[in-house]
Amino acid sequence: MIYLSQFRFPDAELETDLLFSLKMTCYDTVYPYGILSRHHLSQIDFEPVTIFYGGNGCGKTTALNVIAEKLQLERSTLYNRSSFFERYLEDCQSECSRDLPKGSCVITSDDVFDFMLNLRCINEGIDKRREELMEDYTDMKYSSFQVKSLEDYEKLKKVNLARSSTKSKYIRKNLIDNVREHSNGESAFLYFGSKITDHALYLLDEPENSLSPDKQQELLRFLEDSARFFHCQFVIATHSPFLLSMKGAKIYDFDEDPADVKKWTELSSMRQYYAFFKKHVGEFEGGIP
Repeated sequence: MIYLSQFRFPDAELETDLLFSLKMTCYDTVYPYGILSRHHLSQIDFEPVTIFYGGNGCGKTTALNVIAEKLQLERSTLYNRSSFFERYLEDCQSECSRDLPKGSCVITSDDVFDFMLNLRCINEGIDKRREELMEDYTDMKYSSFQVKSLEDYEKLKKVNLARSSTKSKYIRKNLIDNVREHSNGESAFLYFGSKITDHALYLLDEPENSLSPDKQQELLRFLEDSARFFHCQFVIATHSPFLLSMKGAKIYDFDEDPADVKKWTELSSMRQYYAFFKKHVGEFEGGIP
């Protein structure tokens, strides 16, 4: 499914005029001007899955944030802006083949990190409450408490529950359902599963962060299925070899000048991985190093 079909950034000529007009001002940065134009990237045409590839500082995250703000997509965490960001957005143009569905959003690594941190805090709070209830159970079970007023009724119910229950049953009755403790990778994958539903546009900024190789491949299959069967469109900034191999993905190489569309096997880092493992193939196949 394609919701966002095309996006155009300010060209180098427009940026040159702007930079000249600001030459004698106090501004020491005009970000995001000058970031994407240095790769002569002025237009992106989208497929159901479009990937921005490149090293740190190449502009792929900037492009993702600009698109998200121009389309006014939902987002959870803030990001770096500048005095010229709004003006830059005015110079951008987007074309959509249909209305953007509700729930379309941008998901960043900061969102995933915040989710994992909140989950950990919840679990720590539950663990602390569980310990309190274990002590509470012993006090209640062997209490000689008697009701003397209406205010004592709630405590009486706890005493009766403790006397008629095992410790584990008592704790379950008084404690909210446990939030299952996961590794960072498992928690990160759960976050994507909870945020990505059908019929929506999603911008993902380096979703491989915190994910092990097996979880990256699991995310790959999830995203492929979501695009193929559940009418989702994805724009992904990544350098993960697993995500870059996604079937049918259109990949823009931000390391090139001009930025160009390539197959994942043509990307420089993928060629380096290939050469490295080819050099060590004997070790993997049980031969002599």
